[in-house]
Amino acid sequence: MQPQIIILKEGTENSQGRSQLISNINACQVVMDSVRTTLGPRGMDKMIVDGRGKATISNDGATIVKLLDVVHPAAKTIVNIAKSQDAEVGDGTTSVVLLAGEFLKQCKSFIDEGVHPQVIIKSYRKATDRKSVV
Repeated sequence: MQPQIIILKEGTENSQGRSQLISNINACQVVMDSVRTTLGPRGMDKMIVDGRGKATISNDGATIVKLLDVVHPAAKTIVNIAKSQDAEVGDGTTSVVLLAGEFLKQCKSFIDEGVHPQVIIKSYRKATDRKSVV
C-alpha cells in the first residue's frame, strides 16, 4: 500500500476527526444564524455591505445568502442548498437553511458523545422511511 499524498495550496490546513466535524457544524450554524431572524411576519431586515461599500438591505434569505462571502467549504454547502432551492422553487430558501442547520445542530451533541457520523446518517434515513408509514 502506497502512502497517500495530499497537495494543499499555501495557507490551507488539513484537519480531520471529531473536532473538524464540530468546526464544520459551527460554520454552518453561522450561516443559519445570519438568516434566522429574517423568517416570519416579524422578520427583521439585514444590511449587508460588500467590499466596494455598496449596502443592500433585505429580509429575503436568498438575497442575503447570495451576498454572503462564504469561504468555509461546509458553510458553502449550506449556501448551495439555498441557491438550489431558489433556482428550483423560487421560495423557501430561509426555511431550507434553517432546516439543514437544525439537523446539524441536533447532530452536534451525538458527535460530542462519540457517535459515528454514519450511524447518525443511518438514523436520519430510517426516520425518513418511517415518516411515509405514519
